[in-house]
Amino acid sequence: MKELSDFVKERRKEVNLTQEEFSERAGVALTVVRKIEQGKTNLNLEKVNQVLKMFGHKLVAVPLKEIG
Repeated sequence: MKELSDFVKERRKEVNLTQEEFSERAGVALTVVRKIEQGKTNLNLEKVNQVLKMFGHKLVAVPLKEIG
């Protein structure tokens, strides 16, 4: 499974946007994009979803019983 950081960084580069340009379009602070791409773990789910919305994705909580 692809890491969130890799997914966001690869997709951002595919659309030829800098982190600053991408953060402006996603409506989040530049630090949010940087933290996601650096693989930081203390992230705000709402902000992560604002970023993922740019790619037509959303991160949701799934009960453990559904995972395995």
